[in-house]
Amino acid sequence: MAGLGQPRLVESVFIGGGTPTYLNAGHLRRLLEGIHKWLPLRGDSPEYSTESTPESLDAEKAALLASFGVNRVSIGVQSFRPELLQALDRRHTSDQIPRTVEAVRRHIEELSFDLIFAAPGSTLETWAADLDAALEFEPQHISTYGLTYEKGTPLWKNRERGLAYAIGEDLELAMYEHSMDRLEAAGFEHYEISSFARAGHRCRHNERYWANEAYYGFGVGAARYVHGVRELNTRDTKSYIRKVLAEESPVFQSERLGPLDRAFETIGTQLRRADGIDRERFREQTGFELNDLVGETIALFAGTGLCINDAAGIKLTRRGKCVADGMIEQLMKSNPAPTA
Repeated sequence: MAGLGQPRLVESVFIGGGTPTYLNAGHLRRLLEGIHKWLPLRGDSPEYSTESTPESLDAEKAALLASFGVNRVSIGVQSFRPELLQALDRRHTSDQIPRTVEAVRRHIEELSFDLIFAAPGSTLETWAADLDAALEFEPQHISTYGLTYEKGTPLWKNRERGLAYAIGEDLELAMYEHSMDRLEAAGFEHYEISSFARAGHRCRHNERYWANEAYYGFGVGAARYVHGVRELNTRDTKSYIRKVLAEESPVFQSERLGPLDRAFETIGTQLRRADGIDRERFREQTGFELNDLVGETIALFAGTGLCINDAAGIKLTRRGKCVADGMIEQLMKSNPAPTA
């Protein structure tokens, strides 16, 4: 953060991914002091979020976070079932969740849960039970993510060895559709592909990502998008520490996107939102007319019931939300000259 040279006013702060609450209270205080110095928040009610896990956050740390202005905590619950937590290789137990929620609620108003569906051994019934258990805690926000097997992770290795089995696509789709039904019935707005919020409780910080607007990023593996340049820091912790202590840049990838690439990237991020892509705002943000770039493909999607395409803009239908990644991939193919 000191590489900024001078403090920068920001509209929101989000600490994580990763799990900053694994730090002890002293180190966590140092981190919060640094953020307070270099990234002062502006506005009357700025959003200040942190990620955590049930086993890493206690009352002392919750009080410390609140004293620095943190007003939103996202807890990586993932599941309430012991066998699924074990399958997901999580460190916490289900009985730690209520204690962590209580610690947060004593000091911090906004509570969000992260849940994972399609874990090895899960069923539609176990997923429904996880959603019901989450709702009993009355969080303001819930994010649901389908499990992905990333190469090199323990889960990926177990699948390669035949020790874990991915559930079928039809079951995974049924789980996602149940998420929409159950959470919307409970009063949540499905405002982004993976995100559900009670009225007035969207994650404003993440909305900035999905709008494809500028943001800073600091730390190992962090990404940033400032002045049209997208950068990514090294993911190697030892290399990161060595470079920063030597006052060298930890950036290992930097790319200045051209206007056309920025426009297509904006399409890909904004389509994930329930608000969709507003034609006028898109033109103001990118300098392009939406129809000139992807009009034919959007018309095809609309004709098959995947999106609503009207004079105001484009929004995914329920069916479209279920295949959004494939739709976005298809739209990106309309870019005549993507950056290599």
